[in-house]
Amino acid sequence: MRKKLFSLAIPALFFAAVMVSCKKDKPLTSESNEVTTTKEGSQFTLDTLNSKVEWKGYKVFKSENTSHFGTIKFESGDVTVKDGKLESGKFVADMNSLTSVDLKDSPEDLGKLNGHLKSGDFFEVEKFPTASYEITKVTPATEGDYNTILDGNLTIKGITKPVQFKANVSVKNGEVSVATEPKDIKREEFGVKFQAPAANGVIKDEVTLQISVKALEKK
Repeated sequence: MRKKLFSLAIPALFFAAVMVSCKKDKPLTSESNEVTTTKEGSQFTLDTLNSKVEWKGYKVFKSENTSHFGTIKFESGDVTVKDGKLESGKFVADMNSLTSVDLKDSPEDLGKLNGHLKSGDFFEVEKFPTASYEITKVTPATEGDYNTILDGNLTIKGITKPVQFKANVSVKNGEVSVATEPKDIKREEFGVKFQAPAANGVIKDEVTLQISVKALEKK
């Protein structure tokens, strides 16, 4: 049964891992971008009920079609708008909300997976309860399917790295929406280096993340 659980759980563990950070401890490693954004402008508060992170990942052994996917909710966040355009923002994800969507119809397996994801074996959510992404630069995109380039700092398990997302950003009627591209993140860069036995399937280093947030203007 333990082998079955590992085969089921391990891929998902790393796909979600990139969103883990610690709000109690200082970062262990920092290679962050310099913050060039400001708080000058209108303030918006993240609508946590309508914001989320989606994650997905794959095995490369046993079956190329093997994948797990799920969501992580946001705990808090804020956005600044200046002259009708996105100026800055920071989003904090709640790792205790991490869950697999593809296992939603199997409560027993889902419970085991989610519990294992949050345990000391992997994400240590008691020590690293949150993840964060802080926007450091906002640049209009001149071509492609996205209208904005976001540069920012992603913190995972005490390690901060610069990460750039293409995104569609909308500011209208007192609401800001930000929807990023699906972005591959290398889990090993954030200290997530565990590998399951080859018999259980080799796990890709890349993790796909997509951020979708809405923020409402403070009254």
